[in-house]
Amino acid sequence: MILSNPELVLIDLDGTLIDTVPDLAYAIDGMMSQLNLPKRGEPKVRRWVGNGIERLVKRALLDQDFGEPDKQLFQSALLQFKVLYEKCNGHNSVLYPGVREGLNRLKSQDYTLACITNKAEQFTTPLLKTLDIHHYFQKVYSGDTLPKKKPDPLPLLHAAEFFKVEPHHALMIGDSINDVRAARAAGFQIVCVSYGYNHGEDIRKAEPDAVIDSLMELSNCEL
Repeated sequence: MILSNPELVLIDLDGTLIDTVPDLAYAIDGMMSQLNLPKRGEPKVRRWVGNGIERLVKRALLDQDFGEPDKQLFQSALLQFKVLYEKCNGHNSVLYPGVREGLNRLKSQDYTLACITNKAEQFTTPLLKTLDIHHYFQKVYSGDTLPKKKPDPLPLLHAAEFFKVEPHHALMIGDSINDVRAARAAGFQIVCVSYGYNHGEDIRKAEPDAVIDSLMELSNCEL
């Protein structure tokens, strides 16, 4: 049974609220072209996202999930990626079905909402505003807001402390094993969406408290 009437609801961004892969893939392929390296394409980028842009760039350079590229190449690639992504951020990204309706429902019932993401602040705020959902959140925690990011529990615990809510009275909504790990470590309950970015793995394997196909289904979780 999911927590009834949580005092705080934290919601992930990429893969949960917004499908950002089209813009991320555009920036990655542009970066690769500038480096005279093969483009990686949207399917690979879709599998690679979820651990911040630094790891995404490394995966693109290596064409694999793990490993460390040449440091100088990485720094050059990261700079180029940021320039490209800043220009296209939000152009082709879209809200997942049911997101706006789900947020409207939560807001209408006076839930305290915060967005918590590993995306850097310079991209987070413009994206939320471009897709017109920034106003739903009382706070936004980006990947560089604090010294650590998900799957570390620090951002979740920081949010709970800020809103003066005990962790066991708080809920995390996300799409990946990083969200599950962060929630478990912080003592939050965790609901995951069935879509999104979990490196090609079924999120059910991570054993969240519930899995939903749309934010509109939150009512079925006794929220």
